[in-house]
Amino acid sequence: MSGTAEGSVKTAVSRPELPRYSWRDQSSGPTRIRITRYITNHLEADFELSRLAIGPLGFDLEWRPNYRKGGSENPVALVQLASLDTILLLHISAMSEFPLKLKEVLWDTLRVKTGVSIQRDCQKLYRDWGVSTRNCVELALLARSVDNARWKGKYTNPLGLSRLLETYVGFSLAKGKVQRSNWELRLSSVQQDYAANDAHAGYAIYTRLMALARDVPNTDPYYYSLSVVNGFVLDHLGISQWVPHNPYYDPGPPPPPKEPKESKERKKTPTWSAVSQATASSRSPFQDGIGMRNDGQGPLLASVPVAPALNSRAGTFHRIPRNRPTSTQRPQNHSYDPAQYSVTMRIQ
Repeated sequence: MSGTAEGSVKTAVSRPELPRYSWRDQSSGPTRIRITRYITNHLEADFELSRLAIGPLGFDLEWRPNYRKGGSENPVALVQLASLDTILLLHISAMSEFPLKLKEVLWDTLRVKTGVSIQRDCQKLYRDWGVSTRNCVELALLARSVDNARWKGKYTNPLGLSRLLETYVGFSLAKGKVQRSNWELRLSSVQQDYAANDAHAGYAIYTRLMALARDVPNTDPYYYSLSVVNGFVLDHLGISQWVPHNPYYDPGPPPPPKEPKESKERKKTPTWSAVSQATASSRSPFQDGIGMRNDGQGPLLASVPVAPALNSRAGTFHRIPRNRPTSTQRPQNHSYDPAQYSVTMRIQ
């Protein structure tokens, strides 16, 4: 991804196509992923979680989408965790009970849980399963804190996982239909790869950003870390109320003010005075509804164009048909007296 700051004018230059991210391609050398587990039993989950080394964890959740408009969300079905050498896909909706060790890992402040929109995920996990999560890092806030020169705009403006991955790791993230598949059924290999990539991408981004943080002064975990304890959003230690804020963040110049909606509507809808002036300026002698024949045989009824008539009730214009007379037809005799007949215009 290009380093264009958020909020700037988009250019017409297309970004180069980046290779797709895969956790398998990242597992080489000393960072080789040794354990990848798809787990549907809470006892097996407890065993694998007990083997996790202390360190940051990429964190993500999945749940079955609700295709009914206005319907409530389905509960969390899958918890994904990714460390230096391990990826665990914990299918909690298939388990007879929530793994006890998973509660401990989520509660442990020594284990950083990191992801995008992580506050929303942790709040949903508490609503659905009653589980609190501490020391969670929001990657968008971390990126704005340690790489302020690249990112501008409001501090809390979101940055997507794919965008951060392109910027700091050099890979794109595949989405597609699998994102909205059924996460409550037994997961296919495609779903497992998708879920593992999301969690491991969060871990990879976090490690790149923390490397940048070493050279950035005034970078306090309080600026980008939080906890959700009993449904309340607290600081990363789970002690006091937390609000996302960084006093050293520079949002850049403010965007240009938006044009008021009222002004836009006035431009689109002409006023009555404007319509009246336009009608008066463009009116011809034959648009008053009456014309005189050159042969002196009486009023011209059916052959002259007529100005639009105003509907006073609806405020709209209706054009009187040209070929239909607007008054009583003159008698079929040769003793026609023009003074006996007049043309009337009907105003609806």
